[in-house]
Amino acid sequence: MPHEAGLVERPEDFIRQRIRADLDSGNLDGPVTTRFPPEPNGFLHIGHAKSIFLNSDLARENNGRFNLRFDDTNPLTETPEFVESMQTDIRWLGVQWDGTVKFASGYFEQLYEWAEELVRRGHAYVDDLSADRIREMRGTLTEPGRNSPFRDRSPEENLRLLREMKDGLHPDGSKVLRARIDMASPNINLRDPVLYRIAHARHHQTGDQWCIYPMYDWAHGQSDSIERVTHSICTLEFADHNPLYQWFLDRLGVYKPIQLEFARLELTHTVLHKRVLRRIMAKGLLDGWDDPRLGTLAGLRRRGVPPVAIRNLCRQVGVARANTMVEIQKFEHCIREELNQTARRRMGVLDPVKLVVTTYPEGETDLLEAVNNPEDSSQGTRMVSFSREVWVERADYMDDPPRRFHRLAVGREVRLRYAWLVICTGVVRDSDGRVVEIHCTHDPASRGGTAPDGRKVRGTIHWVDSRTAVPAEVHLLDHLFADPNAGQASPDEVMDHFNPDSRRIVTGAQVEPGTLEDARADTIQLERIGYFKADSAAPDRPVLLRTVPLRDSWKKIQNKTA
Repeated sequence: MPHEAGLVERPEDFIRQRIRADLDSGNLDGPVTTRFPPEPNGFLHIGHAKSIFLNSDLARENNGRFNLRFDDTNPLTETPEFVESMQTDIRWLGVQWDGTVKFASGYFEQLYEWAEELVRRGHAYVDDLSADRIREMRGTLTEPGRNSPFRDRSPEENLRLLREMKDGLHPDGSKVLRARIDMASPNINLRDPVLYRIAHARHHQTGDQWCIYPMYDWAHGQSDSIERVTHSICTLEFADHNPLYQWFLDRLGVYKPIQLEFARLELTHTVLHKRVLRRIMAKGLLDGWDDPRLGTLAGLRRRGVPPVAIRNLCRQVGVARANTMVEIQKFEHCIREELNQTARRRMGVLDPVKLVVTTYPEGETDLLEAVNNPEDSSQGTRMVSFSREVWVERADYMDDPPRRFHRLAVGREVRLRYAWLVICTGVVRDSDGRVVEIHCTHDPASRGGTAPDGRKVRGTIHWVDSRTAVPAEVHLLDHLFADPNAGQASPDEVMDHFNPDSRRIVTGAQVEPGTLEDARADTIQLERIGYFKADSAAPDRPVLLRTVPLRDSWKKIQNKTA
């Protein structure tokens, strides 16, 4: 069975307990079968990842089957691009579905036959009311709905009208097929929901074969039944739809899956709703569905987030019965924890100022050994060049440093990473008083950064050889929304929380040679700065996207002081 690599431990939760009970009781008709059923009308996001992992793991743990099925019931919003992107995202997560990709549109003939069966039995009728009128007569949470004046049409007339709808004899919006259930039900989903609407639109799978299309609630449960899904795992918002799911299957008398609901994954500072994201895109504030500040899987992949970090977050959050908001810092911790073990280290300077080692011979270059990853010796070492002039961070020098500032100042000794111990002897300023050069002397006996007399130097700074440094554009990405609860805001309020500083572009950065090539292959760490990935959307430009920052002890001290 071609599932992804096995889990080290099997988690325990109420869904797994239920599946185990169903297996022990012998109630299942066939192997445990789960599915992930996305609507191909957008890109998958991190919330979908939790469902993908859960459903695939449940099948694999029980030697069952995991289906990928696109519930493609709306040709007006769905595209082949979304179908392909979702498959790419699922594979990127390391998950493989069983068998061929399935489509609800592949079941359109059977779904239509069942719709006719409901009409013949008096369980469905054709309604001429407009969508607005249906919505108006549906009632509220405190007021019952009202019956449509077309509700009591005979089965014969309803069947004739439904077939006319199917044959394209009526315009869009003129008629719908509705289930006849209970307009006074306290569950609004049972107030004669729409099963079919007319849409003279080309479908990405069936072409022009159909001009009526099933609604999601009608296609979803019946598709599960056709595929013999044993456990239909949904997020909590579908709990109120469960009675409708059961009602359809009971009226048809077909195989009935077991629907179970769990809490979806939601992050602070993150908006995942497709409608809201489309509105933000329409304002030109996002690159698209793969904007690296988004919680879409395409955006996270572009930003350099490893899929293992997403899986680890899902494991830590677990499977619960109540929705909770997960702090994005928890996700960032999972990312750092993984990248700390795997990411190669490179040196780079975002705001460069020249440091001149006046005692180092002019015109000479030395090659120094640098560790690729101190957490993983198997990644080996690399050679970095050093010459008389190197770039260092402007923030690593202060004229009048506070007591706990262990970097460059006149008379202070620091370590240049992998190189020598140097003492700052002075600076050169421009006409505005801005430092343009820092002058230092070095201890030739301290090659590699260790003093031969054993003296301790508290400060270590990174650098890049000015002779070999490569320029780069660096995008410092932050939370897209300033308010941690932006995802709970209404679509009209979301933009009030948009963070205008969610992307700060730094030009003129300098990185060691090979950094950009390494970052195109995988996420790397710029020492003391953060983790970065080369922007796949700019293959011909030297652009680095920050995946997550590193913790900065000096900033912590500054914040505490403030």
